[in-house]
Amino acid sequence: MKALLAFAFLCSCTLKGTAQQENYDIASFIPPKSWKKQTAGNNIYYSHIDNKTQSWCMIGIYKSTASTGTVDADFNSEWELLIAKEYQVTAGPQKETPTQSRGWSFLSAGGKAIFNGTDMTVVLKVASGYNTCMSFVVKTNNVNQYLKTIEAFDNSITLKQPEASITNTPPATTANFKFASTNWDDQWITYARESWAEVVKGNLKVLVHYPNKNADAYHSVLRDGLINAWDILVAPRYSNIRNMEIKPIQSFESIAFCEADATEKATGKQVHVVLFKKHYSNGNGRYLEFITNGKAAYEQEFGVYHNDEFGWDKPASMQYRNKFAVAAGDLPGKWNASDYASLTYYYVSSGGFAGATATSISHEFTFMGNGSYQSDQTGASGVVGNQKFSRQVYKGKFTVNNWNMQLTNRFQGQTEKFDCYFEAVKGGRILIMTDKTGTVYSLVKALK
Repeated sequence: MKALLAFAFLCSCTLKGTAQQENYDIASFIPPKSWKKQTAGNNIYYSHIDNKTQSWCMIGIYKSTASTGTVDADFNSEWELLIAKEYQVTAGPQKETPTQSRGWSFLSAGGKAIFNGTDMTVVLKVASGYNTCMSFVVKTNNVNQYLKTIEAFDNSITLKQPEASITNTPPATTANFKFASTNWDDQWITYARESWAEVVKGNLKVLVHYPNKNADAYHSVLRDGLINAWDILVAPRYSNIRNMEIKPIQSFESIAFCEADATEKATGKQVHVVLFKKHYSNGNGRYLEFITNGKAAYEQEFGVYHNDEFGWDKPASMQYRNKFAVAAGDLPGKWNASDYASLTYYYVSSGGFAGATATSISHEFTFMGNGSYQSDQTGASGVVGNQKFSRQVYKGKFTVNNWNMQLTNRFQGQTEKFDCYFEAVKGGRILIMTDKTGTVYSLVKALK
């Protein structure tokens, strides 16, 4: 097992021999001689069966996809999708030390799994770079018999820089944060991407789109707003859009619903797409894009469309999966939030102006790399022109453990506990802290 894990997919190797080189996506390689080639969707496989020894081996090359921003996050995503979801894993993954070459980072790991009732060895190698991820998988029931062939194939591989990266595609926004993914108890996994949080389970995918000024713009006609959002958030990434149905539901908390069949431009895959949004009364609704293999797959997981404002809890709740754990190393710097509310009064008899009241509160948390913090909360309230002002400053130590935070030396010297998490947004993250009274602080990191 260790010997198999030792091989590397090197970009900088020199090709040897005169065997015919093949190209696939951004990879070039020399396939094993006389092995059977198969194409499945947008992926290719080379396989060999030895009937005398009842041994077999398969090498899979998977079309490149968008990177999450780190090789470790890419690996976790690909292992879950290509290995854990397909087979019963009995051991591993045992990760090797990541390596780098020509702008690419490589991470490999091996494990054991059950295939057709028998044991097999499986190795996943992920290449991550230029905002791109590409995976290679080896599966065999006899490592020793096929090791030399596998190594020869590995040593023949080169990767080219994707064309999209040459046009300065913006990098993923997760590089400065420890946690780029969240594993949920019900097998869904959330990944932070450049323009959305991507929630995945098997062949199901939900994009929680980040706030977008143009897509979220108010429209007095719900249908017009939905079409506008589709044109901005969805349509550019698909071709051959067909069977489109636009079915919004006007209510106290309106439902935006639009669905169609389409072809993904990035993969060529035929998919069913639903754009959904529940317009919560507090204004925090998010556009959700559901991507499945077909309409039936969507309906099996999230329910059949119904022309009623109630019964949309399951699809609507997916927006709350844009959550990521917090590490102490993510926090150093200043994080700010502010709230403002006002009331204006008029005389009933004359309609003349009778004054106004307003309340404003500002919160600033400063976290230092040595584990200390300072919070500065200021407020003003009362009749405009005669408001009363307040300020409270605390200094102490902080500790954070993924989803919980403790701050010492708060009110009357007590330690205060908070629930905490990050919400991913375009260009960074929002730190959400909730105290025991239910007060929520939505904090944005101040620019240096």
